[in-house]
Order: sequence, then structure tokens, then C-alpha cells
Amino acid sequence: MIEIDGLTKRYGSTLAVDDLTFTVSPGHVTGFLGPNGSGKSTTMRAILGLDRPTAGSVRIDGRRYRDEAAPLTRVGAMLEANFLPGRSAYHHLLYLAQSNGIGRRRVDEVLELVGLQSVARKRTRTFSLGMRQRLGIAAALLGDPPTLLFDEPINGLDPEGIVWARRLLKSLAAEGRTVLVSSHLISEMALTAEHLIVIGRGRLIADTTVTEFTRNAGTESLEDAFLRLTTDAVEYRSPADSLAYTGSEN
Repeated sequence: MIEIDGLTKRYGSTLAVDDLTFTVSPGHVTGFLGPNGSGKSTTMRAILGLDRPTAGSVRIDGRRYRDEAAPLTRVGAMLEANFLPGRSAYHHLLYLAQSNGIGRRRVDEVLELVGLQSVARKRTRTFSLGMRQRLGIAAALLGDPPTLLFDEPINGLDPEGIVWARRLLKSLAAEGRTVLVSSHLISEMALTAEHLIVIGRGRLIADTTVTEFTRNAGTESLEDAFLRLTTDAVEYRSPADSLAYTGSEN
């Protein structure tokens, strides 16, 4: 479980995240949505200890990510698919495995899982964007962690790869893992996520199911609901006025 309580992050005079509170529970895919500049990336970086909060706290199963001795066995993340261009896919994963006490056998397992076993010894500079995305997913899965974070995981994947990734995310959640997925592709989240966290300008807009989110917006389309509820008129209403968009029923 990911617990974010009163998270605030400032960069100088810029308020990136504003008193953000929500929980991501296991057992289903949670979509993390928001317009550009809404604070999604900052929030995910704070979860992983890459950005220190100005205020508030972030806990994963009650602990900070930075306090984990072997973090890849507790939390897997793909925020940016960046690799050393001269290193092979296999040796990239092997380095990560050895740094977290994970055996070599697991490297072969995740390479097969993401469909890269045939190019495992090729240098990553030769990889297409879709192949780099698959390698990033492999790295996230390397420690077989109970908690997973993905930022735009289907970026660069072909249609077959998108279906594969969608099924993978759902299967990971079905195993009882906590799965948080940030994406700009709202239509894909409609097919993948069961629960939604929606933010705008660093503030919470909605914490609810996909069904409730669209119903409260008066539409059957997640894309339409997202656009309606992230306009300035709705995005910055007071917390009391936003109760209709938190999944609560009157």
C-alpha cells in the first residue's frame, strides 16, 4: 500500500504539489491522471525518495523507500527508460540484480517475460523506444516486488505490445500487488485501471473508481469526464465542493 499524507513540494516559488493526500491499495490497477504540469511526476519521484517533500509524508507499507535495504524487492518502478547505451540489456539487469541481492536466474526470467530474451546481449543503444520500454518494465519486475509504479509504460509500444502491457498490469494487480500507473492516454486507462487518482495543479480532484468518475461527470466516456473535471472551473474548487468527485454518494 502506498500512503501519501499532506504531500507538498515547492521548487523555489513554484508550488508543484499542494497538500496532496491519497492511498493506493493493492489488488487493482490504479490510474494516476492529470494535465501536464499537474504534479504527477513530482509525486511519483517523492514516492521513490528522488524528491524530498517540503511537507507531508510518503510511506510504502509503512516505510520510506529510502529506508529499504534492497528496494527493488519491495518496490519496482519505471519512470524513465534510460540506460547506459554501451551496456547490454542482460548486463543492465544483472547490475541491478546484484546491487539488490537478486540471483542471475531472475534476470533471464524477466527478459523472457517482456519478450527481450532474443536481444538480451545487444547493447541498449540499438534498441527502439518500444524495446527500451520493455526493458524498463523488466527492471521494475526484477525483484518481484509487491508494489509497482509505472510512468507512461506503453509509450512507444506497437498495438500488440500495448495489449501485452495492459494484460501484464492487470495480472500483476490480480496477484495482490499495488500497481500505480501514470499516463496521458486516457482511453487506455479506461481499459486498464479500476481506480483513479486525478490531480490538477498539485491538488486532488478525484479519488474514486472509473465507473463513479464517469458517472459523476455525467458521461460514459473517461476522456470526456477527465476533460470536464480538469477545467479551471472544477479543478480548483474547494475541498467541500469537490466531495461529489471522490466517489461519495449523497
